[in-house]
Amino acid sequence: MSTYVLVHGAWHTGELFEDVAAPIRAAGHVVHCPTVAGNAPGDDRRQGLAPAVASIVTYLEDNDLSDVILLGHSYGGMVITGVADRVPGRIRRLIYWNAFVPSDGECLNDMVPPHYVDLFDQVAAASDDNSVMLPYPIWREAFINDAPADLAQSAFDRLNPHPYATFTDKIALSKNPAEFECAKSYINCTEDTALPQSLGWHPRLSEKLGLFRLVQIPGSHEICFSDPAALADAIMIAGRD
Repeated sequence: MSTYVLVHGAWHTGELFEDVAAPIRAAGHVVHCPTVAGNAPGDDRRQGLAPAVASIVTYLEDNDLSDVILLGHSYGGMVITGVADRVPGRIRRLIYWNAFVPSDGECLNDMVPPHYVDLFDQVAAASDDNSVMLPYPIWREAFINDAPADLAQSAFDRLNPHPYATFTDKIALSKNPAEFECAKSYINCTEDTALPQSLGWHPRLSEKLGLFRLVQIPGSHEICFSDPAALADAIMIAGRD
C-alpha cells in the first residue's frame, strides 16, 4: 500500500481528482486530494505561489504524511516542486503529469508561449482580484480535445478563477529538481495540446528532472475528466517501485 497526494492544476480543486482517486483507492492505496490555497471557492485570488506551496506543506504536516507519492498536474508541478524542496523527508516519489518543472528563479509564465502570457495579462488586468479564467474555446480545443462536447462543457462549468500571481511569482528553491534525491516520474498524455507541440511538455520540461521514469498514455490535458480510470492506471505505474 502506498500513500498518494494528488495536487491539481490551475482552475481546479482537489474535488475534481476524486474520480481518479477512486480506482487507486480500490487497488488498496491511500489517496489524498487537497485543494491548494487560492483555488478553493471563497479563497483570496490575490495570493501568490509561496502560500500555495505552504498550503500543501501544511497539509502533509497536519496529516502526518510521510513516504508520500506526490503528484502535480500542470500548474501543480510548480507546487510539488516547492513542497519537495521544503520537506524532502516526507516525499518518496514525485510524479509530474503534464506539469511544469521549474528551476530556481523561474515562474510558470517563463515556460509558456508568449501568446498565453499576453492573454493572461489582459484577463488579470480586467479582473478585480488579479485572477484569470481560461476562455472556453481554448479549453475545448486545446485542453480537453478528447472529450465530447457535453463533457467538455460540464467539466468547464466546474472550474473557478485562478490566482494569477501564482503564474508570475518566481519559485525559490535550494536546489533544482534534477538534484532532488527522491525518485521522479513524468506522465505525458500524447494528445495534450494545452501547450503547443513545438513547446510541449515532454521532453522540454520532463528532461529538467534529470533521471526519471516516463509513462506515456493517449489522452488530453484533462484526461482526469475524459478517462479517469486510464489516468489512475498511469499514476500507479508511475508511482510503483
